[in-house]
Amino acid sequence: MNTRGSDFLGQPSAPAIGPEQFNEIVTTAADLAIVLDTQGTVKSVIVNPLNPTLGRLDHWKDRDIREFMAEDSLSKLETQLEAYRAGKKGVVDAIEVNHYDNANWEFPIRYTLHNTGNPDIILMLGRDLRPIAELQHRLVKAQLALEKDYETHRDYETRYRVIMEASRDALVLVDVASGRIVDLNAAAAQVLGADADTLTGSAFTQEFDGRRRGEFIEGLVLAATDDSSGAVPVKTRRGKLDVAIHPIVFRAAGDKSLLCRIETAQSAETVAAELSSTLAQLFREGPDAIVITDAIGTIRAVNDAFLNLTDVGSSSEVKGKSLSEFLSRGSVDLKVLTDNATRAGKMRMYATRLEGAFGSQLSVEMSATHLNSGGVTGFAFVIRDTSRMEVVRDPSASVIPGPGPVSDDAMRNVMDLVGSAPLKDIVAATTDVVEKMCIETAVELTDNNRVAAAEMLGLSRQSLYVKLRKYGLLNKNDRAN
Repeated sequence: MNTRGSDFLGQPSAPAIGPEQFNEIVTTAADLAIVLDTQGTVKSVIVNPLNPTLGRLDHWKDRDIREFMAEDSLSKLETQLEAYRAGKKGVVDAIEVNHYDNANWEFPIRYTLHNTGNPDIILMLGRDLRPIAELQHRLVKAQLALEKDYETHRDYETRYRVIMEASRDALVLVDVASGRIVDLNAAAAQVLGADADTLTGSAFTQEFDGRRRGEFIEGLVLAATDDSSGAVPVKTRRGKLDVAIHPIVFRAAGDKSLLCRIETAQSAETVAAELSSTLAQLFREGPDAIVITDAIGTIRAVNDAFLNLTDVGSSSEVKGKSLSEFLSRGSVDLKVLTDNATRAGKMRMYATRLEGAFGSQLSVEMSATHLNSGGVTGFAFVIRDTSRMEVVRDPSASVIPGPGPVSDDAMRNVMDLVGSAPLKDIVAATTDVVEKMCIETAVELTDNNRVAAAEMLGLSRQSLYVKLRKYGLLNKNDRAN
């Protein structure tokens, strides 16, 4: 700043500034101005009017400034005061202290200490450090959050790598926009005939014969979005292997990507072999009896559990026989099971009695599954021994004696008895309502075969017709047919 060609601040003597103007300059140049003696007593305190957040500090006047300082700041101030008292201070120095006021309010200030004309008086000009402290605090929080996100990213990256490498399937990640391989596992690298480092970043299309990049990638995306589309058949360029690609399209960070599972004929055969081995072990060592028959119920295979239930020495003794020979009601039970399994694909539960080779009988529950694979039709039966349950199940407890409504639990228990006991034993402990329900269940199980229903219920055909007329079921069943 020049005045008439001379340096205003470079004059030998200080520029002439009035006391009022000097106070204004000092208070606006600093956030806080304090005049104190070398003993630490505050003589004057002025707060910058442009920084009202510091509030009013008039009550500091004529009090020791140490009362408003944190303990860790006292040594800094005391060092400066001792130097001024000893007359050793000739240059401007700066200290950073923390002030306390009204017990709870804390604010950091950076002071510069200045000599005055009076050797016992010091001028302290302070700059409020709260904005800087807040910025540092936010920076630290951001750094901690960044480190936490980085650790989370490393955690997910590790899991992703472990899953990719542990998977037996050949998996390849492809960027749709560029058509290049982003990542792949060792199984995929083996199928494509190169190491993973070489394949990463290369064009996915060039790994297969006779494919154009745009059409190939677009075809994979369409196959991934169309549920009716199957796998995309291709041939690898290096190994000349016929493979099938099962694509899945997804978006990550706004970019569209493809997860391609590459399946070879060899891998499919391996899975089938593993499944066959597992099912064979279940057939041999399973706790429930399993019987495989042809379409008419002739036994083709049984497991050891079935031999244990029927007291048969070896499977060769039962192969070629009809399963009906081991059922208490013979062909009636077999027909009910096979007819229901053929119609619905499976029959979940059927209660009957299993006859052993020496005439012993066991209460069992059977489930049947209709098999139709490769043009071969048959049935698979799973048989479970329920004789132990008869000890704790009391037929009389399943009904309410005397006339009156039957509870839902009682009806379900009575339905469980159908097929495992003659009708006269059930009716002895039930009402006419339960008798009607039993007849309806038998007719439904036999698909309205009156002869089979009568045999299942232990009735003559004539007695069954009498009861059907009694409960109004005869005409109802005829209409259903």
